[in-house]
Amino acid sequence: MATKVVRRHTNKPERSVYARPAGGPSKTVCAFWAAGRCTREFCRFLHADAPPSSMNPQISKKSSLVWTKEGTATGKGNACNANQKSNAPQKINAPQESNAAQTQKSNAPQKINAPHESNAPQKSNAAQKSNPTPKNVCKFWVDGNCVKCDRCLYLHNWFRGEGFSILAKLQGHTKAVTGIALPERTNKLYSTSKDGTARVWDCHTGECGSVIDLGGEAGSLISEGPWVFAGVPNLVKVWNTETNSEFNLAGPVGQVHAMVVGNEMLFAGTQNGDICVWKGSTETNPPFHPAATLKGHTGAVVCLTVGRNRLYSGSVDHTIKVWDLYTLQGVLTLNGHSGAVMSLLCWDQFLLSCSLDDTIKVWAATEGGGLEVTYTHNEEQGVLDLAGMTDAESKPILLSSCNDNSVRIYELPSFTERGRLFAKQEVRTVEVGPGGLFFSGDATGLLSVWKWMDPPAVKVESS
Repeated sequence: MATKVVRRHTNKPERSVYARPAGGPSKTVCAFWAAGRCTREFCRFLHADAPPSSMNPQISKKSSLVWTKEGTATGKGNACNANQKSNAPQKINAPQESNAAQTQKSNAPQKINAPHESNAPQKSNAAQKSNPTPKNVCKFWVDGNCVKCDRCLYLHNWFRGEGFSILAKLQGHTKAVTGIALPERTNKLYSTSKDGTARVWDCHTGECGSVIDLGGEAGSLISEGPWVFAGVPNLVKVWNTETNSEFNLAGPVGQVHAMVVGNEMLFAGTQNGDICVWKGSTETNPPFHPAATLKGHTGAVVCLTVGRNRLYSGSVDHTIKVWDLYTLQGVLTLNGHSGAVMSLLCWDQFLLSCSLDDTIKVWAATEGGGLEVTYTHNEEQGVLDLAGMTDAESKPILLSSCNDNSVRIYELPSFTERGRLFAKQEVRTVEVGPGGLFFSGDATGLLSVWKWMDPPAVKVESS
């Protein structure tokens, strides 16, 4: 897949470390480049990390999570992430760029073998240590207007953190991306947008192969097996990627904000608070027929997930409702949030929820069969979407999209921040795929492809 490389902001042209004059490149990393402050065009020291290792992280190993009622957390054993998708293309052929080469680092090497000469006065080691890597992206740089260059106190990059890299930026949508899906046994990536289109991307080239007119703003997108479902006002549009058939499912009232498949049924959360249900069948045409309409929410249903024979629905009415996946009867109403519940994630025996009340809550089963909040993580902004996966070392990772145009990357169960992704506008949807891939779609219409990198190999020396 073709990539768009985001380079550091600098007034000086960059020179490849692998094309130095005779004598070969220095083996010492430039401390001032690592801190984002080198002003020399032909610096004698290294201005890049070593070439990245091949990326083939395994995500089949998953870690279960344990949060105690006191708010602490531990991880142990193997588990199944109910929202981890395996129905995605197996590879994206794109050049890979080291995360360190894109991010302005503050951890300079401990040993410098020679003095550094510069056209500008350099700060002392103590001064450098007092200026850590900035945590927020520069708003002027985002707009292309920052004049401070390497003197800016804010980040001139679209992400910070280690262990992951950006593979591609897919541009085509003109409004917010509302859904990302990777159907099984295809090399295609689907996306929907508020611009009223669905785009089909080739995972090998990064090119958009087709644009589908949806006839209205898309509210959601999912895939299950060869089926692709797109929610639009008053309809669910359905495609089969194997037979190339397509049809519409009527019944929803208003926008379809969320969909999920469970127990051979399709569930769609709508603007009027209903959840429309269709049952799959091989004996009817189309192969889905209405099964039920679940009522109970007093506001729009904006998120759905399934796990442990339960359907969970979140609404702008601040509640989470729990439904029996077989009887389709409501069994619980959870009232822990004070704002709209934007996303739900089932992970092992836990339910994770996020809300515009600036919190992520972890729910666990009680002895009486109910659910209670066992851990609350507070954010500075409202939380829009959640997705779960494991990194290249099989550590559980939570992607949390917030209302400040960023995505937090947390290691669970401790909620230790591993990095952040930044965007010009809020990231409306995050999605995960196989092989360490994950995706983000923002309100400008940009779809970004990311990947966890393999950890560096450990060299074992024989005695």
